[in-house]
Amino acid sequence: MAILSRAKIESMGFASVGENVMLSDKASFYNCAKISLGSNVRIDDFCVLSAGNGGITIGNYIHIAVFSSLIGAGKITLSDYCNISSRVSIYSSSDDYTGSTMTNPMVPAQYTGVKHDDVFIGKHVIVGSGSVILPGVIIADGAAVGALSLIQKDCKAFGTYAGIPAKFIKERKRNLLELEKAFLANLNNDAEDD
Repeated sequence: MAILSRAKIESMGFASVGENVMLSDKASFYNCAKISLGSNVRIDDFCVLSAGNGGITIGNYIHIAVFSSLIGAGKITLSDYCNISSRVSIYSSSDDYTGSTMTNPMVPAQYTGVKHDDVFIGKHVIVGSGSVILPGVIIADGAAVGALSLIQKDCKAFGTYAGIPAKFIKERKRNLLELEKAFLANLNNDAEDD
């Protein structure tokens, strides 16, 4: 994977960019002025980030794997330590599928019934490959989403969810919170040594 240079990233007009940001030269970014990137972020080949009015906010220590997409008019937030596996689709906008309205962005808005709603993904969330997250969903800190899941409703903290539509399966271990503390303490120690 070829990574864009820092100069190229800065020239793209992002709202903000942290340190150690690795963006594939094969990823696509639309409306960069509404996209904020934290530090230690990696976005792989063929990902699409298309920000609407709400924007996209990506925290620190985040990986977005190949072929994933974040799209829509509502705000999409990925909190620190998120892992978005390959082919995940996160939507903050969705057409009305009932037949009550027309669909697709080439039809004037007065004839469509697009739903726009924010999507929030908390710290330490992992989303499995091929999953779809719909507008208005909150996935609370530490939740895990199994591969090929459809997330239509909120997911509680440290819950494991899977299926179509996704259902609660079991509690997720919280050991990662202690590992986070050790990781941050080690970072601070390394910074003091420099």
